[in-house]
Amino acid sequence: MENEISGRTRLAGLFALPARHSFSPMMHTTAFQATGVDAVYLSFDVQPERLGESIQAIRDLEMLGINLSMPHKMEAVKYVDELSQAARLIGAINTIVNQDGKLIGHITDGIGCMESLKQNGIEIIGKRMTILGAGGAATAIITQAAIDGVEAIDVFNIKDDFYKKIEPKLAMIAEETNCQIQLHDLTDEKQLADSLAASSLLINATNIGMAPKTDQMPLPNEGLLRKDLPVFDVIYHPGETKLLKAAKATGAKAVNGLDMLLYQGAAAFNLWTGKEMPVEQIQPLLEKEIKK
Repeated sequence: MENEISGRTRLAGLFALPARHSFSPMMHTTAFQATGVDAVYLSFDVQPERLGESIQAIRDLEMLGINLSMPHKMEAVKYVDELSQAARLIGAINTIVNQDGKLIGHITDGIGCMESLKQNGIEIIGKRMTILGAGGAATAIITQAAIDGVEAIDVFNIKDDFYKKIEPKLAMIAEETNCQIQLHDLTDEKQLADSLAASSLLINATNIGMAPKTDQMPLPNEGLLRKDLPVFDVIYHPGETKLLKAAKATGAKAVNGLDMLLYQGAAAFNLWTGKEMPVEQIQPLLEKEIKK
């Protein structure tokens, strides 16, 4: 039964540019209704120059909190009162929680990935993993994996200007979490082969496999895959990338990024409400939206 909007109904939302294409309003408003939380969730196109006053509105309007997406994840850090450990290490947030006017910044992307791995029966705590890419999604995953207790992470990225910028950040994450994190050149095929041979998980956090690169794979050859190396791809559209198809062909477990999207949302929902998102109810709705 749907909740009726009343004078006590609270607001949550998404600040992004653009924001109107988001699945989040469907996801969270459905979850509010299912759990009896008197709240609604809306998307807002927020211009960069209005971000500060928009975040102040969370306090002024007594909102539960918000999600943030591009281009606001890094800039929003300066407008909150406190950061979670992962958000502080990464220097970006995708969720703000309003605690009686005190705004706490969180990053839930890495939480979503780790929960997706757990739900798909992939054990990585105390083990070594290899991740391709070192951008925003990759850094969130690396940070949360390190916090949660992954023993070692080999990170591969193209040796460009960004490579030099991410190196000290990864070193800082490694120092604080006692996780062994090494950054390597993605074109170093011998190092990649050695890292994968020692790893219990491969994660693709690049856009290779997503349109218009659906016929490409981020690995130089399929021979680097093996039956006992699960593969997780942050891409969820298409649902099965060339990398995941190759992993399946070897008999390995292959998981796309749809559950990561679901569980990062569930983490934000829990932070706002203290309740568990009914993911079994939301998941088929999300799958339906993706196929549109």
